[in-house]
Amino acid sequence: MTMRIAPAILSLLALSTPALAAQVDDRAAVALAKPQELIVDTGLHAATVAAMLTPVDAFYGFWTNGSQTPLDQAIGPNVTDRTPPPGRRPGPSGPAAAGKAFLAAVPDLTVMVVQRIVAGDRVVSHLRFTGHFTDRFSGVEGKGQAIEFIATDILRVAGGRITDNRHLEDNLTFLRQAGLLPKAGD
Repeated sequence: MTMRIAPAILSLLALSTPALAAQVDDRAAVALAKPQELIVDTGLHAATVAAMLTPVDAFYGFWTNGSQTPLDQAIGPNVTDRTPPPGRRPGPSGPAAAGKAFLAAVPDLTVMVVQRIVAGDRVVSHLRFTGHFTDRFSGVEGKGQAIEFIATDILRVAGGRITDNRHLEDNLTFLRQAGLLPKAGD
């Protein structure tokens, strides 16, 4: 059994005006990471849910502003990326390097958590990323192209930290929008 928590209130948080990554402090970045819709297993105690969501919000706060502080609050020293893209380093240095590179290429990146599901020791987040490709990524210089793509993360949380991450990003859409691959039909 699940319950839905105040989707109207959560939607208002998500409608906050996004700021550039470099202009958002850690507290604001974490606040922006709140989901539009939250679905929680009613068998979980409220304190357990709060403890699970604290590192998850910090993780998406990191993707909003690139600050090492929320990332350190989010992931454990032995975090395991179960679906790493080619070349991503294991452990905490992987997301740190990926975030730095991506936020440099898309400095106005906004991460919207559309829906979050909490069940057992897992938190599933469906995400929408938007921004403008204005710097370099994979050797290509951005020209201000708008980007918008989705991703889904399945995070395991234990001991107040994310210990495992399984994720799927719509990289094909991003690469086409950024001009790194031809658009469909080209």
